[in-house]
Amino acid sequence: MTLDPSQTAVDTVLIHSGRAGETGPVNVPVHRASTILFETVADLDAAKGKRFAKGTVFYGRFGTPDTFAFEDSVSALEGAVATVATPSGLAACVLPLVAFLKPGDHVLVADTVYEPTRTSLNAFIRRNGVEVEYVDPRADLAPLIRDTTRMIYLESPGSLTFEVQDLPAIAALARGRGIITVCDNTWATGYFCRPLELGIDIVVQAATKYIVGHSDAMLGTVSVADAALHQPLREAANWMGYAVSPDAVYLGARGLRTLAARLKQHHATGLDLARWLEGQAGIARVLHPGLPSHPDHAIFARDFRGASGLFSVLLDTTDRAVAVRFADSLRLFGLGFSWGGFESLVLPGDPAHARTATRWDEPRQLVRLHAGLEDPEDLRADLAQALTQAFGA
Repeated sequence: MTLDPSQTAVDTVLIHSGRAGETGPVNVPVHRASTILFETVADLDAAKGKRFAKGTVFYGRFGTPDTFAFEDSVSALEGAVATVATPSGLAACVLPLVAFLKPGDHVLVADTVYEPTRTSLNAFIRRNGVEVEYVDPRADLAPLIRDTTRMIYLESPGSLTFEVQDLPAIAALARGRGIITVCDNTWATGYFCRPLELGIDIVVQAATKYIVGHSDAMLGTVSVADAALHQPLREAANWMGYAVSPDAVYLGARGLRTLAARLKQHHATGLDLARWLEGQAGIARVLHPGLPSHPDHAIFARDFRGASGLFSVLLDTTDRAVAVRFADSLRLFGLGFSWGGFESLVLPGDPAHARTATRWDEPRQLVRLHAGLEDPEDLRADLAQALTQAFGA
C-alpha cells in the first residue's frame, strides 16, 4: 500500500512505510549479507554501475533491502527525498562534514553542538584544512558569513542547555548564498519538528536514541531535501567504510513503528515534570523549551509540534557534591550516557568546557534529565525524595 504523506498523519505513515508488502511478513526480514551473487558478469557489471543508486543490492556495505526500507521510513518521518543510514549517531553527524567540506572551506557551527561532534570537528575536520568557527546559537549569522563559508551546522535545541535556533531565518540566509545547512534533529525527530520543511538542507539523527527507543542498538540517519545531495553522502559513507548492521536496522525499523506512541508519552511526562520542578525548593531554573519561561519558547512554539523527554535543571547550589548526592539518590532515573530509550536517566553536566564562542559562567550545578515511560507520579516522587536527600530538607 502506498500512502501519500501529505494526506496521511505521520502516526499512520510510520506504521505503513518501509513494509514488505501486502503478502508475506509484516516486517522486512533481516538480510545479513556481505557477498551478493549474480547470475552473469553482465548482471554484476550492471549492479556495479549503479551501486550508489538507492535500492541497488551490490555488496553488503552498500545496503540490502532491509536497509533501504528503513531509510525510506526515516525519509517519510523527516519529509525527506532520501536518507542514508549510518552505523552510529556520531557517524551521521560527521558524514555531511566529510562529504561536502574541502580544504579552504569555512564552516559555522552552533556553540551548543553535541560534544562528540565538536571533538570530531576539532580533531579531524580542522586538520584537513577546514576552518571551523563556533558561533552563539542565537547570534545573527549574516555578518559572520565569508566568501569561503560552505556550511552552517546547527543543533536545535542545543545540547545540555537547550537553546532553540531560528531555523527558517538561518536557512533563508544560507540558501541565498549557496551555503549548505545541516541540523541535528535527534531531540525532536521528524515527529515533533521537520527542519527540512523549514528550509534546512540536511538533517542528521542519532537513531540510537528515540528511533531505536530501547537503548540496545547504535544507528544514525542523514536525510536530505534535495536529491542532488544524496549521491555525495552515499558515496562518502561507502568510502569511509560505513557499514550498517542489519540487526541494528531491524531494531530501528521496529522502533519507528512505536515512535509516535512513545514520543507522546515522553512529551507529556517531560513537560509535567518540568512544570512541577519549576516550583520546587532546590531548583533554581528549568531549561526546557516547552516552558513559557524559556527565552526561546516563541520560536519553539512556532516550529515544533511537541517536546521530547530530555531537559536540564539548574540546582540551587554551586556545590557539585550536592548535585552528585541528588543524582545518586534517584531510584528510577538510571545514571548513564545517551537518552531516548524507554528508561528515565540522569546525568550531571558542565557545559563550560565545551564552549568557545559563548561563555557558560552559571555557577549553579546543571543536571540533565530524561523522562522515560514510567508512571509520571512515580518519577515525580523519586525526584522529590532525591531533592530532599540532596538538600537535607
